[in-house]
Amino acid sequence: MDNPLQLQLVSFKKDAYIIVEGKSNSDYFYILRSGKVRISKEVEVVEEEDSGPLQPGDFFGVVSTMSSHSHIETTQALTDVSLIQVHRDQYGVLIERNAPVAMKIIQGFSKKVRYLDEALTKLTFKNSVDGDAEHLFSVAEYYAKQSKYNQAFFAYYQYIRNNPQGAQAAVAKDRMGKIKPYAKVAYLEPPEDVFTRTYPKDTMIFAEGQSGQEMYILQKGQVKISKIVGDKEVLLAILKPGDIFGEMSLIENKPRSASADAYEEAVLLAVNRANFQRMVTTQPQIITRLTTLLAERIWSLYRQLSNATLDSPVGRLYDALYLQMEKARVAMKPGVPYTFPFGPKDLLNMVGFSSAEGNLFVKEMMAAQGFKLVENKIVVADMSEVERQAKYFRKMDRMNKSRAESKSRT
Repeated sequence: MDNPLQLQLVSFKKDAYIIVEGKSNSDYFYILRSGKVRISKEVEVVEEEDSGPLQPGDFFGVVSTMSSHSHIETTQALTDVSLIQVHRDQYGVLIERNAPVAMKIIQGFSKKVRYLDEALTKLTFKNSVDGDAEHLFSVAEYYAKQSKYNQAFFAYYQYIRNNPQGAQAAVAKDRMGKIKPYAKVAYLEPPEDVFTRTYPKDTMIFAEGQSGQEMYILQKGQVKISKIVGDKEVLLAILKPGDIFGEMSLIENKPRSASADAYEEAVLLAVNRANFQRMVTTQPQIITRLTTLLAERIWSLYRQLSNATLDSPVGRLYDALYLQMEKARVAMKPGVPYTFPFGPKDLLNMVGFSSAEGNLFVKEMMAAQGFKLVENKIVVADMSEVERQAKYFRKMDRMNKSRAESKSRT
């Protein structure tokens, strides 16, 4: 028996607040039936591409609802409005009944992830990454210099394949010939008739700047997602079984924005465009999972962008630790210790500090009572202290900026 779709119509008067940034009651998202609403944030870190008032047919609150995090924005009615209220548990049923709505949400999310990711790269690492075929050559060169020949060979190959008349094509072919005896790859060309694929440890699945027509569902093992920014490799995520990745190139038909390689031997299920279209209506649980994943990424990107605006370097470190605890959904318990799954070097990488400038800030933070290193992992004796310090630095940052704005007006 089919699950019934249970939607509720709700109305708000002009100037009413519908959702409020920071509030945790994010069980519902909304589709606008009539009227206009305005989206705003406490700190506008980047100029939004879609910053105008929402119109009938637009949706809001999906990021926080599907990621089960607190709201990242405030929504206020500009006119009397009528809304369709959708509970998180009804999303899968909504997909089965109305696939175009799901596709609109997914496409909007994918576009926003790419936009916010580029904004974060510029703000945090003071750099811009061009996701095109020429960038592939830079990626290959980086890995070759690091003696990571599996990744370098793969990226050189993809550069030539995507840009056969490129300025560095001859150089890339020469480099490939020299490192071929030391390189191991799984698939240079994805087999169109094999959808379950095994990638040995340390082999590349795709490279940033490469064109892509597939997304992947990780069945077994781990996959590392990273990107080359300037002269270093920035670790974005370590994926586990059940995770989905590579969806943005499939949905938007644009070059890969990051690289993926097997952190340990990985078994993947590849999904092409035709299979994806079928999944939207036949496998709503996978589309729900994909929406949740994209919502989580957007929420995290907004938090990272917000972190990048903090003036205090030590405050940014505390806030970055608190963000990692939020992402891991750690239940804050006063007096209880917590071990972070990374060390100081990884923490500096998260906020875009070089070792030279960041080590002093880490030492200042670690000198505080309750911090220590155990097997190169950061340990805090009282997990609630991280939350308290992060909120303190955020509060002080808002106060200082408010004072600065007041002075500039007088």
